Amino acid sequence: MQEQHKITFRTVIKVPAGKVWQALTDPALVEQYFFGSKQDTDWKVGSPIFFRGEWEGKTYEDKGIVLSFNPGRSLSYSYLSSWSGLPDVPGNYLRVGYTVAPVEGGTELTIEQTNYDAERAQHSRENWERVIEGMRKLVEE
Repeated sequence: MQEQHKITFRTVIKVPAGKVWQALTDPALVEQYFFGSKQDTDWKVGSPIFFRGEWEGKTYEDKGIVLSFNPGRSLSYSYLSSWSGLPDVPGNYLRVGYTVAPVEGGTELTIEQTNYDAERAQHSRENWERVIEGMRKLVEE
C-alpha cells in the first residue's frame, strides 16, 4: 500500500460519538453525504468494501479490504479508486482510517489517508473537507 504522502483531517462534530460512528458505518447515511456513494461491506476484518455510484454521468466502483474495525472507536480499510486509472495490484491501494473520540462539546473525528503524491494528497484533503461538512450538516441538524 502507498505510504509516501499521508494526510490527517481532524474536526469536532457537535453530536455524541455514536451518531458520528453511525454516519461512518450506515450505508444509508453514507450515501447522503459521500457524493451519493453506496457503501457495501459487512465490516469484518478481511472483508471487501465497495463504494459504488455515478459522478458526472460516469459510473464508478471504488474498492478495498477492511483492515481494522473497533466498534464505536476506529476503522480502517485499503482503498483503490476506479478514477485513479491504476492497475488493481496491492501496491496501488491507499489506506483510509477513521478514529472517533468523545470530547467536550461533541466528537472528534480524525481521518488519515495515505496518498500517491503531494498533488493527490491535497485533492484528497479538499474532498474530505467537503465530505465531512456534508456529514456535519446531516448529523448536527
